[in-house]
Amino acid sequence: MAEEQISTADLFRWAQALRRENPQLSYKETKERLVREFQGKPFPPLYNLTIPEQDARAPEEDWSAGLSLVRRGIQFKDWGDIADGIVLSLEQTENYEGERGPEGTRDEWHDRSHGIAEAEAKAVGKWMPEELMKLAERQMKK
Repeated sequence: MAEEQISTADLFRWAQALRRENPQLSYKETKERLVREFQGKPFPPLYNLTIPEQDARAPEEDWSAGLSLVRRGIQFKDWGDIADGIVLSLEQTENYEGERGPEGTRDEWHDRSHGIAEAEAKAVGKWMPEELMKLAERQMKK
């Protein structure tokens, strides 16, 4: 049975979960655990190096900081480089949140809905059927 190939986003989520479970774990220890855990397993694909859900946590320049290291690690088949990249992106994201709070909660400048909320509501109201709107509103209340 072939092992399932893990993605860059999966590696990031794994490291993130590890840090959540054990907050006093250093970034160096996180890297070492990542290398130990994934050594000998198939490398992530090169065609998809994104970590999509991180865009809501921090600016792209922070969460994508280590992706060039991940790319190099995949190309040279080196889990150490991959782990360095994942941990760098994780550290940048956590530092950003620690200093400024979660994305979209600070001020109008960082609020991604600022300036488009009215147009978005108008467009959704125009094109989304009423029963779907009611379903979405019920889901939001839960």
